[in-house]
Amino acid sequence: MYSEKVMDHFYNPRNVGSIENPDGYGKIGNPTCGDLMELFIKVDDDVITDIKFRTFGCGAAIATSSMVTELVKGKTICEALEVTNKQVAKALDGLPSEKMHCSVLGEEALEAAIYDYLTKTGTHRELVEAIDEHRKKRPADDHH
Repeated sequence: MYSEKVMDHFYNPRNVGSIENPDGYGKIGNPTCGDLMELFIKVDDDVITDIKFRTFGCGAAIATSSMVTELVKGKTICEALEVTNKQVAKALDGLPSEKMHCSVLGEEALEAAIYDYLTKTGTHRELVEAIDEHRKKRPADDHH
């Protein structure tokens, strides 16, 4: 069963849409369940000033995308990279275990958008290297 917060973010998702000419863009999909998430970010002086998402998927996928945007809007790039799928699930008052992969997709879409921003701007070389290392260590079946 879903929490009231999950249902609220499903029925009333925050920050839906896209950003024209985003500073960073991330797209993550899970071929097993069919969920697809896109995140668009605007960054000003190292702070995520705007973030939008488009998600094709179940209610949990939409709710986690919405919550990710709420958690990172106004944060610095470094602070946003510290947001984990477990924090997203906790902020939603929990997710059923079979839906935790949705929160992983949200975390990875955010990471992809930030990575895109960092590589476009050539800033924070150490963060780009840290993300590359993190991705190498991630199990291939991390979504399941």
